[in-house]
Amino acid sequence: MEKPSTQTPRADQPGTGTAPRNQPGHHAPGRRLSGPSALAALAGVVAAGVVLAVAELLGAFFTARATPVIALGSTFIDFTPSWLKDFAIATFGTNDKLALFVGMAVTILLLACVLGIVAYRKWALGVAGVLLMGAVIVASVVTRAGVKPLDAIPTLVGTAAGLIALRFLISRLWRMQQWPDQDSDLAAKDPDRPATSRRTFFAAAGVTAAASAIAATGGRMLSAARSNIAQARESLQLPAPAKPAAAVPAGVQSAAPGVTPWLTPNNDFYRIDTALSVPEINVEDWELRIHGLVEQEVRLSFQDLLDAQLIESHVSLTCVSNPVGGNLAGNAKWLGMPIRDVLAMARPKDGADMVLSTSIDGFSASTPLEVLQDDRDAMLAIGMNGEALPLEHGYPVRMVVPGLYGFVSATKWVVDLEVTRFADSKAYWTQRGWSERGPIKTMARVEVPKSFAKVPAGRVAIGGTAWAQTRGITKVEVQIDNGPWTEATLADEASVITWRQWSFDWDATPGPHYIKARATDGTGEVQTDQRADPVPDGASGWQSVMVTVE
Repeated sequence: MEKPSTQTPRADQPGTGTAPRNQPGHHAPGRRLSGPSALAALAGVVAAGVVLAVAELLGAFFTARATPVIALGSTFIDFTPSWLKDFAIATFGTNDKLALFVGMAVTILLLACVLGIVAYRKWALGVAGVLLMGAVIVASVVTRAGVKPLDAIPTLVGTAAGLIALRFLISRLWRMQQWPDQDSDLAAKDPDRPATSRRTFFAAAGVTAAASAIAATGGRMLSAARSNIAQARESLQLPAPAKPAAAVPAGVQSAAPGVTPWLTPNNDFYRIDTALSVPEINVEDWELRIHGLVEQEVRLSFQDLLDAQLIESHVSLTCVSNPVGGNLAGNAKWLGMPIRDVLAMARPKDGADMVLSTSIDGFSASTPLEVLQDDRDAMLAIGMNGEALPLEHGYPVRMVVPGLYGFVSATKWVVDLEVTRFADSKAYWTQRGWSERGPIKTMARVEVPKSFAKVPAGRVAIGGTAWAQTRGITKVEVQIDNGPWTEATLADEASVITWRQWSFDWDATPGPHYIKARATDGTGEVQTDQRADPVPDGASGWQSVMVTVE
């Protein structure tokens, strides 16, 4: 008969059949617990870092949108109510994604602290919490457009690694409770006594955190090394257009110093979209499918676009979330294939009235069919201001449609055009309470002087930009305080699908003053003074700028 072991089981050893005496409520009488919750919270944060770092490292071999942070953020955007989206854009502008990442970081930090404390007090509940969070992340990953089930592997492995790290650190806290710190090094004298000092715990946490940081950095570097999309874009040679852009008049820039450039540089062009991670698409793999209510389904490769009769045109774009006086508008020179030529190949059927365009990341926009077939030069753009589209602006192909807000027309990274009906299909933002059609409203913007500026008395230059794409701007008027409306000087007009700048000389007198501006479009309609929020079809009203004349 085998002699039973006389060794006393360790208190944190699984399977002893008794509650661990190192957990709360099982410490020796009179022993003081010193800050275990704070250390447990730290253990939770370090374990969360392990989850994200391991997933980031493995994610280098999978779809970029499969990393936990990107998947969670994209899911959050999908379920964001319109009022919160408007608040984020109004508050943070083009930094809305950065604000989202900061908010997610704070949320993950707090949840990790809570899970660490729960795991310390009751391990089973901590494990359940971690597994629940892992399940949420996996669900976020596998429901992203273009993501395969195998892309959940980085999250699954990261969750398992995080659990191991959490157990590794929490077990040390349990031992610290069983063996409180002493001034003398009792562990060196008693081999059965584990190292239990705070210094040891912090060392373990520090090493784990450092390894996580190295793994995350390595993952990003590996992803960058494996991706050659940026280099391919830079080496892309764009063909000459069959129809070059019309010459731009010399006097398109406002005479008022400080007004935004008439042609917006690529780096300054606003970016508002739902993609947290910019899609990286190889032009060799890109394909556009045109289908639905058509006589013939058409598939186009990128080479087909390069070989087409391309057009070049200056077009101003505006975001529907742009507030009155906002800067979510830009003007660029675009190169691309007319969408009307693409639709002519497919031959839409009678009864079709809409084209649902879809991005590779799942975003969709509903554009009236007639708008894409008329002479306004709606295009599948491949070039912007003389170079290939920047990655963040839709490389390799995006839609540019004059006269419509971007949420119903300017699909980036476009891969699918479905000819359909408004009655049958709903686009991404239409499903969230926005309008089906989004014609751009007439708007005048005061750019100088800035609101709350202090200016010297005497001659003051006022200037800005106005737009009413496809209708053009024929007049801009300025009002000082409650005085009469006075006509401003218009800069030259390049075309009715670009914005138009203006200037006004003001004899300023000391004191506070309010400056307002309004525009008249090519149909004779004066910009309305009725204030409206961006939801559901764009903001309206007159901008009012307060300045102090000294």
